[in-house]
Amino acid sequence: MAFDFDAAVHLPHRMQPGLRRLAPGAQQLTPLRPGPGGPAGHLGEKLAVLGAHAPQALLGATGFDPGPALQALANHAAAEHPQALQIDGGRWHAPWLGWTLDADEQPQAHGDVLPEIGPLLLAIDRPWRRAALLSLAFAEDFAVVDGATGTLPWLAVALPSMWAPEEKVGRSFAEAHAPVADNRLIVGAAPQLVKLVTSSEPWERFVWTLTAHPRLHGHPQRVDPARWAAGLDDDQLAAQTWFRTERQTFIPVPGARQSVFTILVNVTPLTRAFAMPAQAARVHDALASMSDAVLDYRGLTRARPALLRWLARQSQPV
Repeated sequence: MAFDFDAAVHLPHRMQPGLRRLAPGAQQLTPLRPGPGGPAGHLGEKLAVLGAHAPQALLGATGFDPGPALQALANHAAAEHPQALQIDGGRWHAPWLGWTLDADEQPQAHGDVLPEIGPLLLAIDRPWRRAALLSLAFAEDFAVVDGATGTLPWLAVALPSMWAPEEKVGRSFAEAHAPVADNRLIVGAAPQLVKLVTSSEPWERFVWTLTAHPRLHGHPQRVDPARWAAGLDDDQLAAQTWFRTERQTFIPVPGARQSVFTILVNVTPLTRAFAMPAQAARVHDALASMSDAVLDYRGLTRARPALLRWLARQSQPV
């Protein structure tokens, strides 16, 4: 399902939960299939991250059992996209990737394969191999929200948006959002939000930002802190800017006060991000209304004047 621009870009801009019930029949996952040129986009970046930085992407709090949530996620994925994941007892088969994990979490190749997946899975600790296979079979990242404790006790996040998963695991929902600028609406509503998203209903929300970071993977240790180069004119700065979006959904875990939090990240060059001038105008007005704290948090303070001028020009009908 595409990013919902109208649901995401609010006027005036403010940090808010923005939850809405998922429409009946709406899909929550996006299967990945290697193209003719090999793995690219989400799959290529996830392979790189899990191959080099798995301990920062696959994380669990001590004593937490992710089994029910992981099984619920797999069941949902297999029902929604059987071409991407099939479950046969203890065997999890990802046909488009050409790999299966058997009942002992051992990888087996089938058909046209990406040869690098087998060694990658073998290098990952056995309890995390099924989570890694799901991460490669689908574009989304995953986290578990536990309603009993109000925490995020388990994460499989390869493509974070300028935050470190290892700093969030085991934290409460409110603590995880504490660094976010103008967060009082989200933090103040944290207990109600956790209760809501760990109910039996699926939910979704959308977020966005403008960034000079072109990759999907945005761990702060691997993002250039300089952002935009100095001395750029408006058009040059816009050409080095990306419209970064997230669609987040919550998959209920049957029989538990838990949900699987899914995060689908996309980046689009700003120069190709808008289908019509009205969308550029809406982003212009939202950017203009951001507080100083939000601008600083998102690294937009210095770039905002040029972006506003560029967006204003794009807002004019052709």
